[in-house]
Amino acid sequence: MTPEPITPELRLMTMDDLPVVIRNERRAYSHPWTEGIFADSMSNQANECWLLSSRSKIVGHVVMSVGAGEAHLLNVCVNPEFQGHGFGGLLVEHIIGRARSRQAATMFLEVRASNQVAYNLYEKLGFNEIGVRRNYYPAYVGREDALVLALELV
Repeated sequence: MTPEPITPELRLMTMDDLPVVIRNERRAYSHPWTEGIFADSMSNQANECWLLSSRSKIVGHVVMSVGAGEAHLLNVCVNPEFQGHGFGGLLVEHIIGRARSRQAATMFLEVRASNQVAYNLYEKLGFNEIGVRRNYYPAYVGREDALVLALELV
C-alpha cells in the first residue's frame, strides 16, 4: 500500500491557533515570541500571519509586515519535528508571493548570524546580505548579531 502523500495547506492564523503556535515557537527557538506579540501581529492590518499544516497538524508559521512599498519578514518557524522537509521554504515562498501581491518592491529580514540553515534557505530564494545589526538578538550569554538580508520583488 502506498503511503498517503503529504499535502501541505496554508491558511491565515487565528487567535484559536495561538496555543499550538506558541508551542512550536518554544520548541524551535531559544527566545520565542510571546502570545502577546502574535496577538498584536494579528491585530495589525499591515501584517499577515500564516500557518502551514500537514495532515491536520500545524507544522509552521510565518509573519510579515508590509508598508511604504516594503515587506518585512518578521518570523518564520517550523516545528523541529518537521524541519528538513522543505516546509520553511514553502512558508517563505508563500509570503514572498503575498508581498508581491501587495505591491512591495523589496522584502527585508534579519537572521541570527549563527543560523546557517536559515541563511542558506534565504540565499537559495534570492535574498542578499546587505548589512549587520550588532548585538540585535538576545542569546544565552550576551547578545548575537543579526545579518540583514533583502530581496528585490519587482
